[in-house]
Amino acid sequence: MADKKNQQYGESNIRVLDGLEAVRLRPGMYIGSTDERGLHHLVYEVVDNSVDEALAGRCDSIIITLHKDNSCEVEDNGSGIPVAKHRQTGKSTLETVLTILHAGGKFDAEAYNFSGGLHGVGVSVVNALSSKLVAEVKREGFRFSQEFEIGKAVGKLQKHEATKETGTSIRFWPDKEIFETVEFNRNTLEKRFLEMSFLNRGLKLTLIDLREEEKYEKEFYAEGGISSFVEYLNSKKTSIHEDVAHFTGRIEGTEVDIALQYTTSYSENIYSFANTIFTPEGGTHMTGFRAALTKTINEYGRKYNIIKEKDENLSGEDAREGITAIVSVKLANPQFEGQTKAKLGSSEMRGIVDSFFSEEWAAYLEENPKVAKVIIDKAISAQRAREASRKARDLTRKRSILDNTTLPGKLADCQETDTSVNEVFIVEGDSAGGSAKNGRDNKTQAILPLRGKILNVEKARMDKILNSEEIKAMITAFGTGIGDDFDISKLRYGKIIIMTDADVDGAHIDTLLLTFMFRHMRPLIEQGHVYIAQPPLFRVTQGKKERYIYDERELEKVLQSIEGQKYKINRYKGLGEMNAEQLWDTTMNPEHRVLLKVEIDDSSTELDNVFSTLMGDKVEPRRQFIEENAKYVKNIDA
Repeated sequence: MADKKNQQYGESNIRVLDGLEAVRLRPGMYIGSTDERGLHHLVYEVVDNSVDEALAGRCDSIIITLHKDNSCEVEDNGSGIPVAKHRQTGKSTLETVLTILHAGGKFDAEAYNFSGGLHGVGVSVVNALSSKLVAEVKREGFRFSQEFEIGKAVGKLQKHEATKETGTSIRFWPDKEIFETVEFNRNTLEKRFLEMSFLNRGLKLTLIDLREEEKYEKEFYAEGGISSFVEYLNSKKTSIHEDVAHFTGRIEGTEVDIALQYTTSYSENIYSFANTIFTPEGGTHMTGFRAALTKTINEYGRKYNIIKEKDENLSGEDAREGITAIVSVKLANPQFEGQTKAKLGSSEMRGIVDSFFSEEWAAYLEENPKVAKVIIDKAISAQRAREASRKARDLTRKRSILDNTTLPGKLADCQETDTSVNEVFIVEGDSAGGSAKNGRDNKTQAILPLRGKILNVEKARMDKILNSEEIKAMITAFGTGIGDDFDISKLRYGKIIIMTDADVDGAHIDTLLLTFMFRHMRPLIEQGHVYIAQPPLFRVTQGKKERYIYDERELEKVLQSIEGQKYKINRYKGLGEMNAEQLWDTTMNPEHRVLLKVEIDDSSTELDNVFSTLMGDKVEPRRQFIEENAKYVKNIDA
């Protein structure tokens, strides 16, 4: 232990951070990260300010332009940020908003009834993390502008030509010293703006990309609002009732907007928003919706004897099977948990949403008895399957106790129990499994071989899933349980590594495994425990010298470097073709291997669409996906 007497602590240790310096020192506190996700967060912060203008009824168009110099410009036709001298700072209001944290109109209820930019730090944080920012404002009959560098004004507010237009334009250059990349991903932005258009009925968002030779432009506009959102999310699924149920209302100064439709799928997909901000962890509005949905379905089912007197009530899980729903609320002074606004904490919203939706949902079921019947019949079917899966789980637990073991016999476990260092490889086939077992470091690496392709859980209920021997082996090996029993704290391995052949069958197995984990063990992915191994595709031999190649581009470079010399190329068709030593050297050795970490980005609504397309029961969307993406495939089992 260090000698405390020798440790200096005085006034010199106290550091006062000036202006936006704190943001640059710890950007992750404000935007989550400095990778591509954090980079795009800058765009969202600026666009959210423009959306707030739309929520206030002062804006109906937002144009986002990606320039060749890696700057991004966001322009709206709102009222424009005020430019007059601010009474507290003595600077222009524009400069105040852009250079001082917690300075903005979002704290004034007269300016904004509803706002997603609650904390008032968004645009100033963007300024702090940009090497340069140019703000232009049109208001009070003139165009004004001011420039900033690294969060500080480099000149005074400039007054320009007269104009009758109003609005704000923010163009910023993300700081290369802060971000890992400053190149915006157009596809990522498109997903976000599509979502925004659904949530802001009547608002047009236009994305323009000038970075390529040919200008790219795409508009996002949804006349139907969140009804169109649900239709979009269910476009790759089979619905069990034709129309989307849509309920809107204003209660105690709060707007509630809910749309839903049931499908034949077995998973629930409910997305919640507060002041158009996605709340992935839900919150009080989601709690109120779920309670009202289940309670009303049970009351209706009992009233019309669809749920028999002798039967127990449907659980929330039963009532939500196959549902796709959007729960969107707009309220003054929302209480979010943290700057990232992942969860709504405003306590009053639970009662408001519960009361409103209970009444609207009950009326809808009464007016649509055929729809009500098909929804409740599906929930009853889910209840029976849930009971069967509970019995299967109980039987599994009893067998485990009788056998005095909790691990599957096919698992070659590792010695280390510390999840910070241990890992399990999921390997397809006995041949590859044998090589992996013989080649591994048995201190930290476990091997779980699977036989063939696992069940496609997108098309199966839990009772059928728990009857799959391969899936049961994974559940037991991971130690976390599944569904309602899932507990991430019981995870036995820090890394779960999917290791399959580098061919179409291997990719299919990867997708089946990821579908299972995404639908039933999602925290494994969200908390960064799932990886995909990258085995080599080629081995190039020159005399006694061997080199392993992981993709065709690398092979081309290697062959160019040894042009004119004798060499031999082996194309690996599968992991089973490698002996234990080769598999260790190329794919399992932490010092040499390449692992892809599986992550979920912010646009989880789009991710659900991908799984539904690739693994769902509709064939047409899958065929369309293949046709649209076939041109990007470079190598299919060459």
